[in-house]
Amino acid sequence: MITFFYRSETVPEELQNGGGFGYVVAFRPLGTVSWMQTVVASSDASRYVFRNESLPPFTPYEVKVGVYNNKGEGSFSPVTVVYSAEEEPTRAPISIFAKSLSASDIEVYWASPRENQSKGRIQGYEVRCWRHEDKEENARKIRTIGNRTSTKITNLKGNALYHLAVKAYNTAGTGPSSATVNVTTKKPPPSQPPGNIIWNSSDSKIILNWDQVKALDNESEVKGYKVLYRWNRQSSTSVIETNKTSVELSLPFDEDYIIEIKPFSDGGDGSSSEQIRIPKISNAYARGSGTSTSNACTLSAISTIMISLTARSSL
Repeated sequence: MITFFYRSETVPEELQNGGGFGYVVAFRPLGTVSWMQTVVASSDASRYVFRNESLPPFTPYEVKVGVYNNKGEGSFSPVTVVYSAEEEPTRAPISIFAKSLSASDIEVYWASPRENQSKGRIQGYEVRCWRHEDKEENARKIRTIGNRTSTKITNLKGNALYHLAVKAYNTAGTGPSSATVNVTTKKPPPSQPPGNIIWNSSDSKIILNWDQVKALDNESEVKGYKVLYRWNRQSSTSVIETNKTSVELSLPFDEDYIIEIKPFSDGGDGSSSEQIRIPKISNAYARGSGTSTSNACTLSAISTIMISLTARSSL
């Protein structure tokens, strides 16, 4: 049975102006002349359902609602267009494509069905994603809204084969599934953090050096390093990328700095070193090593200051 309904806000009792209050619902197929009317004899009613087994799906109707009481009929509301219940999509999305962004993320793309023969409108898409070792009925489902034809899927396992398929959906349900495509996530990023970090200051610059990180066989190759730094009293962090094991920072010496270093790869960012605190420097030259924010420094009276941070590097 095909149904459609029109929902309205009820008229408050103080505006009903008398007893015997009710509603008159008038409707007609869009483009026709004659109105069909029905009386809803309840002041609390806010919905009317029209049932017709022969009514085609997703048929547009013009609807207006009037009011009446014991003294007569009032005016009608403005005309609005409503639709009978729609059918689920009958065609599957096409041109499905997926690519791995990292060890945990993939991006899926598709195109809308060439033609939607159902009586209804596509409201979005449902992407199903499951690992090769898992069952399809346990697939993870991600829904998009509107005309969007791509989505990012996160929190996946690294170096794993995944299957994906896409369906269109609307209020009636989901349509047929697209062909399944496969994608393998990238290997996980390096698990070893940079070690043996040494810093030197010279001529308003801080120079950092560290040992190279070597990825394991089951990890993504190191592409470079990210150096994250900020003032000790601020939360915003700046980032510099380099493919070397050293970097030169032009920073004022009148602030304490917190610095950490981590490798990056196709699989994503690797493990970060512990934070290094570089204290405010009053003279032109200083140096230090270590990976702790709590290390103390000793300043001498000589022109070149040697600062030793006692914590060990995290290897």
